[in-house]
Amino acid sequence: MKIIIIALLVSFSGIAQVPTDHQMDLYNIIEEVSADRIETDIRILAGFGTRNTFSDTISDTRGIGAARRWIKAAFDKISADCGGCLEVFYQKDYVTKEMGSRIPKDAWVVNVVAIQRGTKNPNDMVMMSGDIDSRASDTMDFTTDAPGANDNASGMAGTIEAARVLSKRKLNNSIVYVGLSGEEQGLFGGKGLAAYAQEKKWNVIGFLNNDMIGNITGVDGVINNREFRIFSEPTDPTETERQKNGRRFYGGEVDGISRQLARYIHKSVTDYMPEMKPMMVYRLDRFGRGGHHRPFADLGFPGIRIMEAHENYTQQHQDIRTEDGINYGDVVAHVNFAYAKKLTAVNAINLAQLAWAPTRPQNVKIGGIVEADVKLQWDRVTEAVGYKIYWRDTTSPTWDHSRYVGDLSEFTLKGIVIDNSFFGVAAVGTDGIESMVSFPSGVFR
Repeated sequence: MKIIIIALLVSFSGIAQVPTDHQMDLYNIIEEVSADRIETDIRILAGFGTRNTFSDTISDTRGIGAARRWIKAAFDKISADCGGCLEVFYQKDYVTKEMGSRIPKDAWVVNVVAIQRGTKNPNDMVMMSGDIDSRASDTMDFTTDAPGANDNASGMAGTIEAARVLSKRKLNNSIVYVGLSGEEQGLFGGKGLAAYAQEKKWNVIGFLNNDMIGNITGVDGVINNREFRIFSEPTDPTETERQKNGRRFYGGEVDGISRQLARYIHKSVTDYMPEMKPMMVYRLDRFGRGGHHRPFADLGFPGIRIMEAHENYTQQHQDIRTEDGINYGDVVAHVNFAYAKKLTAVNAINLAQLAWAPTRPQNVKIGGIVEADVKLQWDRVTEAVGYKIYWRDTTSPTWDHSRYVGDLSEFTLKGIVIDNSFFGVAAVGTDGIESMVSFPSGVFR
């Protein structure tokens, strides 16, 4: 007999209730992600020989041109299967040798974009990316084989698979699935698409950069198929001097919008994929390095990087060879497809929630200086049926306490002193799906 155990959630009124349809569908999304399809796509992408941004664009079987045409065809196929639900197109920018030391020749940097429009808020975008391009040991070498199976066919295959699964569903907000080029030469694809998003006045709810999601055997000797990292910077690079100065007095040194996105993903995985162990890393990216979420964060959009926890540097940015008994090179044999499925599912359930959720509250203000109670105010969100106040110890990385307060625009937490905790507010939709938490941006008395 198959026993299904449904966890009871706490409803808005404090009474236990069965999860909503959307909350239950998150488990379906996890199951629908296919390791076999991800493996097939990784093998195809690695099979193009090299996907260096400056490699062959004419061949149908080798180089970046063949790879991006195949990715576009994959998105077109998904769109056909869902009745034309995706808008698929190329977005490109021209780069020249004068623009960076890693550019061997002038060329177009071409991204592949697929937009699944939301039915209510088509200009509100949650985005998932993988990188199309790969590289050999010498980043200027665009002819040597560089299959890039993990870096980053894994992230690109995960993005395509997320589109296959989520395109079957109706969403309130839009999802953008994208393959970015030019990452290895200086994040040029991300810079181009971030500028495009700003020009089109997209409201980017969150940008999830997936770069290397298929390796479980680390150079540190650790083998682990459950841990993964979420990189996010602590504060917004676009903040003003006044905002920066305010943090000295009111806090918020680790509460920028990208960090709130990281916490959202951490909570979601803890709730719906408890077998996984998300690690929030308090840094923009790996030490001294960067990824395609950075250009979005640079423009004030929430951006994070999801990737494996234990890297193997003998399999990154390496010509395929054997030296001293070590097999170098980023080949398919090193990719764990079941793990790539797990991290794809992590993305998919968070894309779905952010695409179903109301917009996060704006103009959140906090009061309660030298008082026994803390007070919060915020602007109402059109599609919210209520709001949840979160708080945590100032040393805690996660929002550990919460209270649902109903359809209000202000609330007083009795007996909780403002000095001892940090606070934020999330909007709650009719289906129980929550927005990201908004940290207070001002004070009142």
